[in-house]
Amino acid sequence: MNLIQAIIMGLIQGLTEFLPVSSSGHLVLTSSLYKYFTNKDFVTGASEEVVFDIVLHLGTLLAVCIFFKDDIIKITKAFVNACIKRDFSDADAKMAAFILLGTVFTVLVAFPLKIVSESLINLPYIVGIFIFLTGCILYIGEWASEKKQVKTDKVDLKTAIIIGLAQGIASIPGISRSGSTISTGILLGLDRVTCARYSFLLSLPIIIGASIFYPILELELNEFLNFNWIAFIVGFFISFVSGYFCIKYFLKFLAKHSMKVFAYYCWIAGAFMFVFFKFFV
Repeated sequence: MNLIQAIIMGLIQGLTEFLPVSSSGHLVLTSSLYKYFTNKDFVTGASEEVVFDIVLHLGTLLAVCIFFKDDIIKITKAFVNACIKRDFSDADAKMAAFILLGTVFTVLVAFPLKIVSESLINLPYIVGIFIFLTGCILYIGEWASEKKQVKTDKVDLKTAIIIGLAQGIASIPGISRSGSTISTGILLGLDRVTCARYSFLLSLPIIIGASIFYPILELELNEFLNFNWIAFIVGFFISFVSGYFCIKYFLKFLAKHSMKVFAYYCWIAGAFMFVFFKFFV
């Protein structure tokens, strides 16, 4: 892992974490193309790849925290007050509870898929199929949005659970987390901007949890010492900056435009990955 690789991967993570095109799928694509053209592994081992991926996600996590800092503070205060008073009638308190509940259902789906998800890192042509499938999810969501006349900006219990399940399925590389959660919300009647805001906030607990528990449970101290931490820090910074601006402009885009353009992109990118890595590598 060198600085150029870290910059490239940080930029890809920052842009694709929030755009509905699958950050994990694009990280697999980038590392696989690098290996193909240089005949070298992008990273020195599986543990380094996973930890670097976590570091990049922490960069985009920070971007979410800063961009939505007012929302996070407001719903956190409301949730604490609701717990003290045992009254969750406040809308912000409900939102915090729905985020936590959605996270529980995410874990229930994502944990059993853990082994499958990790194995797909070395199968880019399969990941390409899932990116193509992401395009189908986006297109169906937009098609449904055009049919629905009544839309709401309120997340309820049913919506929180189903979107949480969708986020769990998106642990599979190639299935876009933001794409699947936003499209699911649209199918359930939410407007696009509300879907996106809830999707980004819903990502916070799961990224924090993975960042804490994976290194503790899966790695040994000597593995950490062998990582190129300067490259990791650079990747973190790049993913944070690019992620922040991506959130800002993607929300503006969603307010006026559909996500069909991203569906078309996923179909092209997914088809390319499948054909190239299945028949030419």
